[in-house]
Amino acid sequence: MAAWLVPVIKSILPHVGTIIATAAPVFTRKSGDSATLQQQITELQSAASANDAHIKDLAAQMQVAIKALEKGTRLAEKGYRNAMLLGITSFILSLAALSVVLLN
Repeated sequence: MAAWLVPVIKSILPHVGTIIATAAPVFTRKSGDSATLQQQITELQSAASANDAHIKDLAAQMQVAIKALEKGTRLAEKGYRNAMLLGITSFILSLAALSVVLLN
């Protein structure tokens, strides 16, 4: 599993239950009278507005997670560059030492 996926899943999981709970309103009857229909419409509208709030919250958490991942990537790239520079430097020094030994 990708390392960046774990924090994203952990940030989303606490909200899944509330999203499902608000998205599935409990309908009392299935008859077609206008009072029940209006109640169902009201429940759906409130569920939609609650989902909107949850989606905005999840988007904000995703932005934070992505910024943290970008920062980690920058640090890893910096470490990689430093290791590469150290490897190249040690290779050049070993070649210089080998040439000194072979010339003497």
